[in-house]
Amino acid sequence: MLLNLRDLLSVANEHYFAVPAFNIGTGQILNAVVECCEEKQAPVILAIHPNELEFQGDHFIASCIALAHKSSVPMAIHLDHGSTLDQILRAVRAGFTSVMIDASHMPFEENIRLTKQVVDMVHPLGISVEAELGTIGTTEGDAEGGAEEIIYTKPDDAAEFMERTGADALAIAIGTAHGLYPQGFVPELKLDLLSEIKAKVNVPLVLHGGSANPDSEIAESVKRGINKINISSDIKDAFYQQLRVTLHNDKKLREPFQLYLESIAAMKEVINHKLELFNTVGKAQLYKLV
Repeated sequence: MLLNLRDLLSVANEHYFAVPAFNIGTGQILNAVVECCEEKQAPVILAIHPNELEFQGDHFIASCIALAHKSSVPMAIHLDHGSTLDQILRAVRAGFTSVMIDASHMPFEENIRLTKQVVDMVHPLGISVEAELGTIGTTEGDAEGGAEEIIYTKPDDAAEFMERTGADALAIAIGTAHGLYPQGFVPELKLDLLSEIKAKVNVPLVLHGGSANPDSEIAESVKRGINKINISSDIKDAFYQQLRVTLHNDKKLREPFQLYLESIAAMKEVINHKLELFNTVGKAQLYKLV
């Protein structure tokens, strides 16, 4: 079932769960995510970063669309962290049902201007828009971008931003960073700030960069109004750490259907854990009722 982000997250917003947005940089990751979500009857967002799209090519999106149409669970195909109009247009032409325009590094008024420009451009096509306000941190080796200094989202700014742009979802900065956190670093979400923002902005809120945050914090953020959580580093790390072990243990392996089996199993453990943590399991049934 192929949906846009607005229709997918409106149900999550009403019923207080979060839809995971898994970055599917390869076919192995795509298939594993879809298989887990179908088994758990969990809605899902197939997220693709512009760098991943460049690597895989536009034809990769045809596979995502075909899987979504055949699936028994709701799915959106989402451009993650688009930063230019050219990237947005490429996603529209390829068949994405949702795009993110990340102008969070720009001044407030410029962020509003660019976000509204994208909203006005893609809404008539039935495509949803996620925006970002405030800055999310970055860690060494991360490819998704971020800022050296986290600028927390202000509740009043969030309300004005959404009113003036008409975006469908808002990624907020409450203390996370993209990528895997350094050893010994203990992240902490500003959950009270999340509650203040949600009181001002009754739209689906998005959490980026939640790797290594305690499960208790993530679960509480969902209860307080986070409806979309981006997952990239966690599943890729599980996949490729196991692949390194497999390659070391048997240097004669070369067939993909043998080489990746243990890595896929390791990644599925993480995927299934996230589905449980986000309260997403079984929620596909809710979409059959609307």
